[in-house]
Amino acid sequence: MRQRPRGDSRGILDPGRMLREMRFRRHLPAESLRQWVEHYWLIDWALSEPFEQRVVPHPAVNVVFRRDDGGPESGEVAGVGRDLFRITLSGTGRVSGVQFRPGGFHPFWRRAVSELTGRRALLPFGRLTRPDVPVGAGRSSGAATSAASDDERCRALDTLLTAWQPEPDPMVEEAVRLAEAIRTDRTVLRVDDFAARHDVPVRRLQRLFMEYVGAGPKWVIRRYRLQEAVEQAAGGPLSWADLAADLGYSDQAHLVRDFTAVAGVSPAAYARSVR
Repeated sequence: MRQRPRGDSRGILDPGRMLREMRFRRHLPAESLRQWVEHYWLIDWALSEPFEQRVVPHPAVNVVFRRDDGGPESGEVAGVGRDLFRITLSGTGRVSGVQFRPGGFHPFWRRAVSELTGRRALLPFGRLTRPDVPVGAGRSSGAATSAASDDERCRALDTLLTAWQPEPDPMVEEAVRLAEAIRTDRTVLRVDDFAARHDVPVRRLQRLFMEYVGAGPKWVIRRYRLQEAVEQAAGGPLSWADLAADLGYSDQAHLVRDFTAVAGVSPAAYARSVR
C-alpha cells in the first residue's frame, strides 16, 4: 500500500507557473479507500489578476468541490476528459478534489464509467448515491472546502466517499492493476502486445476498460505516452524524432499532431513557453 501520494506534475501544463500562482498539494485518502482513490488534491489561491490553468487529463474520474471568494461550495463529478481541460481562476478560492485511480470509480458509480466520459455532472447527483443510502449522506455539506486545515478537508472527503459504501470487486482490481501497468511501464505501446503480456484477450481488455476505466486501452496508452511527451518537453532540449520513436509514434509528425491536438500548441512552442 502506498505511503505517500504521487509527486510528479504529469498532465499539468507549465506546472512551475501554477505553483508560483497558487498552493497545490496532494494527500492520500484513508487507507480503506486507497484501492480506489489515487489521491486528494487541494488548491488555494489569492490572485491579483485572472489565471488560466491547462491540464492534459489523466484517464481518471475526479470529484471536485470548489468555493470562490467565501461563497457557497459547489461540487461536480468529472468523467475522463478526452480534450484539454482549461479553467480560469480569479480572486480568492479553494478546491478540494478527489482523483480516483483509473478503474477505481466504478464501485461508487456502479455502472459503465464510459457513461461519464467527456461529461461533468453537478453534485448532488442523485443517481450516484445508492438507493439505500440516506439522502445527503454522500454530500460534503461544505466541509470539503470550508475546513481550516488540510487534515480536516481530507477527513471530510473520507467521510463523503465512505458514505457511498463502495465494495471490493475483482473486476475493478483487474482494471486498476492493468491501467497502472500502462501508466508505469513506458514500453507499453500497443494494445495487442500488452494484452498478450498479461494473458488477456484483446476484446475482453477493451470491454473491461470501457466498463471500468471509461476509455479503451488504446486511448489510455496514447494518453499516458502523450503526458510523458508533455513532461519531457518541459525538461530541456531533446530530439522530437527520438521521443516519437520511444513513445510508439509512427514518426515525428504523428507525435506533433497528437501533442498539438490535445495540448493546443506544438511541442516546440510549448517547450519554448515554459523555459
